[in-house]
Amino acid sequence: MTSHTCVPPFVRPVLCILLLWGTLAPRSSAQPHIDKAWGILKAGLAEGNAEKRAAATSVLGLVLKNPEAQALAEKSLKDEKPQVRAAAADALAAMQASSAVPLLKEAVQDKDVSVVLAAAHALYVMKVPEGYEVYYAVLTGKKKSGNGLVADQKKMLSDPKKMAQMGFEQGIGFIPFAGLGLGAINAITKDDTSPVRAAAAKLLATDPDPRSGEALVEAAADKSWLVRAAALDAVALRGEYTLGPRVEFAMDDEKEQVRYIAAATVIRLRDLGEAHSQTK
Repeated sequence: MTSHTCVPPFVRPVLCILLLWGTLAPRSSAQPHIDKAWGILKAGLAEGNAEKRAAATSVLGLVLKNPEAQALAEKSLKDEKPQVRAAAADALAAMQASSAVPLLKEAVQDKDVSVVLAAAHALYVMKVPEGYEVYYAVLTGKKKSGNGLVADQKKMLSDPKKMAQMGFEQGIGFIPFAGLGLGAINAITKDDTSPVRAAAAKLLATDPDPRSGEALVEAAADKSWLVRAAALDAVALRGEYTLGPRVEFAMDDEKEQVRYIAAATVIRLRDLGEAHSQTK
């Protein structure tokens, strides 16, 4: 005789209800917390205050592989305020939302520099070539196509306040402070545009386009020592040993921090060149 036949008939419906409740209780008790969480985020995204909307948008990047979170971030990419649009691009980058790449490519054409750089960074982390296009333009002042920048892009890249702000928000993380010391930090507090251009140079280290290598060699003679240092660092990381002789001049730079990086770059590329010749 099976066990369920031992249960009196009048008890069976109650037992079934209890068993069903035991199965569903943990899920239903957790659901209000999830509803509350989404409610908090959506309320923040609907805030009239742009800073609060930006804060709520940026944390969407913590919610990975979630279609609803991605859809909310994509919607914020169209917000009227640039800080919200930039936060949306950052969130999509954190999500690795590859399906949002077309929207991020559109955001690269934004009139606000913070949005352009945030969108470029998102494309960069998702290994989309258009991200490099922006960094090349920031470093050189022109597009890879050879055409000049459009008026709005020139204006945003020459806006001292915007570029100074982006130097702190975007540039600092890419500059080799461990090797440059306090001088780099002091330069960032005084210089308007070099932090972002230095950041762009650093990111071009992984761009396979030879034109970026040429741009970095030219930037090794930039008027800003911070850009010179970042460009040399990027040349070293690219590993193109043929560029070694072309940056030897930087070992005579007036800034000793630049001379140090130049010396290490020349040695690194010489070693790579010798290793390459031995494999032939």
